[in-house]
Amino acid sequence: MEFYRCLICGDVYMGKTKPSHCPFCGAHDRYLVFNDEWVDENLSLKTLSEVSQNNLEKALQLEVNNSPFYRDAMNKTSNGVLRGIFKYLSKIEGEHASLIGKMLNGERKEPEEGKEVALDDDRANLEAAHAREVAATAFYKQAAGEAVEERVKKVFSALAEIESDHIVLEEYLLKND
Repeated sequence: MEFYRCLICGDVYMGKTKPSHCPFCGAHDRYLVFNDEWVDENLSLKTLSEVSQNNLEKALQLEVNNSPFYRDAMNKTSNGVLRGIFKYLSKIEGEHASLIGKMLNGERKEPEEGKEVALDDDRANLEAAHAREVAATAFYKQAAGEAVEERVKKVFSALAEIESDHIVLEEYLLKND
């Protein structure tokens, strides 16, 4: 058994082989290292540039809005596969909010009113999810480019990749609906 740790969320995974993605935050396998090689890169964030601070705060709000949206979509669908996918996405987005909150020294936010509510139609929820992920990916790519701190750049780049994976999933589901 090996112990791997994610350079993005910091969570530990135990398994015989390294997974293709962090099971907690969805980061690609290149961000998974052996536990004894892991260093808490958040400790390097003594101060944040104003741009990074603002972008992290926007990212936190985005993730705080998305996690309960997916949870609500999960509760509203009768499709077992979609229920599992929405549950997975809710957990991933919640993990992203936790990660970003840690980078902001424990900052917490509440969902913006109405942003956490899903509709009663699966296709409409998939379309809304797709729009959210497209916006998130574009924002994270922009934020990665604007970041001056290596840790912030790495996190935003990883988040852009993860949200891009969600886009692919949602496009597949929408196409095969």
